[in-house]
Amino acid sequence: MKNRLISLITTALWVVSMTSQTISVTNADGSTKQVSAATAGTMTYNQTDGTLTIGGQAYQVTNIDIDTENANIATTPVAGTTEAAKRLYRYFRNNYGKKVISSVMAEVAWNNTCANNIKKNISGKWPAMNCYDFIHIQVPDGNGWIDYSNITPVTDWADAGGIVQLMWHFNVPKSEDTTVGTNGSGVTCSPGETTFKASNALVSGTWENKYFYAQMDRVIAVILKLQEAGIAATWRPFHEAAGNATAKQQANWTKAWFWWGYDGAETFKRLWIAMYDYFKQKGVNNLIWIWTTQNYNGNSASYNQDTDWYPGDNYCDMIARDLYGYTAAQNAQEFKEIQATYPNKMVVLGECGWDGNDKTGKPQGDIVECWNAGAKWGHFMVWYDGNAGNKSGTMVSDAWWSSAMKKANADIVITRSQVKY
Repeated sequence: MKNRLISLITTALWVVSMTSQTISVTNADGSTKQVSAATAGTMTYNQTDGTLTIGGQAYQVTNIDIDTENANIATTPVAGTTEAAKRLYRYFRNNYGKKVISSVMAEVAWNNTCANNIKKNISGKWPAMNCYDFIHIQVPDGNGWIDYSNITPVTDWADAGGIVQLMWHFNVPKSEDTTVGTNGSGVTCSPGETTFKASNALVSGTWENKYFYAQMDRVIAVILKLQEAGIAATWRPFHEAAGNATAKQQANWTKAWFWWGYDGAETFKRLWIAMYDYFKQKGVNNLIWIWTTQNYNGNSASYNQDTDWYPGDNYCDMIARDLYGYTAAQNAQEFKEIQATYPNKMVVLGECGWDGNDKTGKPQGDIVECWNAGAKWGHFMVWYDGNAGNKSGTMVSDAWWSSAMKKANADIVITRSQVKY
């Protein structure tokens, strides 16, 4: 680690050295006070009197040594201009390569059930983050079973110290004439089950365009409520866009899995940028944007890299990969390939769990073993499974969660009680 020295004032009493873990405050006589970065909170520097306030105590300083690890990664998010978003982004960046932040998917989109299961039934600790999906946002209001306008589950999580993640399985009607049911029927993400065309979503006057923007308005209304509540979040829309489309040998099955990728890379990128611009236009400033790569679909001999699908550095903050049933060695290979392709972005494990076709024979690799093998994911998020038959209701074993969350691994895996930003 190479440090960069910044001279602040010429006469003072203290020298401050900072890494992502520890702040060392050294007096002129050589005595040193250690302050944990986790408890320091937001530090402020007063240029008038040359004082730096750390954890409520002011120090006059001569120099600050700043840890320049991750110097190639931007210091601010591409669109997150709220103070909460900037703080959250700094927290991710400061921990990147040093610890992995734990997360779990909400069961049926808008609750904290799985996170609570992990704490109460397995580990005694909550994951640091909980991920909520707008998968049912199209269901008519007053349906009696899900209400996204009630942000209490999310504010409860944030108020308890947890980090909020958001994603969107963007369902569309099966046809222009389909009426979406109050039970969520009549919609799909699969291109083979709908006449909705991604390319038409960008053409003014089409039914697809009207629906595309109407649904974004519904999501934006909720995100703005979170923003008003002071909550920032990661945002991962349009995931796994390329699907199998980058196969070197094309066949009738080498297509995108979701409608947003079905019309090809150029249309997908236009969709992404249209959403990004529309969110900004509507005043959404509290998000950290995550794009999901397929990264050769785990097989560079059979698939090309999906860099043609990347919306660009100006439109995302992190690169995610979704892996199911991958060993620690495979996790490490994926991470290293993605980081080499996108060296100026944080790389995260967007989703993980056992292989849906062989949960016993192909489990998700132990996250600490993945880390030690070289998979330095910024965070991981385990998918839920209401039929898993385990205590967590997720797609990993109870033993997996016990290992990830145990005290001996606290220097690697961040849980909710450790979060401070």
